Amino acid sequence: MNRFERLFGLKGEARVAYLNGEYRVESPGDFVVCAVTGKPIAIADLKYWSVELQEPYSSAEASLKRHLELHPRRGRASGSTG
Repeated sequence: MNRFERLFGLKGEARVAYLNGEYRVESPGDFVVCAVTGKPIAIADLKYWSVELQEPYSSAEASLKRHLELHPRRGRASGSTG
């Protein structure tokens, strides 16, 4: 029994394939773990994921945080000409 099972009464972590606009549960379970926060996400509440990275997120904020980690701004456009 892992810590999520003890804390939340969950039966186990699902293995999921993240697709465009949907996901496919490949191995049954009650939850997945957010790739950014480490928090469990009930399968029924799963709304955010990355197809490219094949990882779930607990919120839009967590998804944005991962995006910004992977794609940092390469500098800002300047409005002045010097």
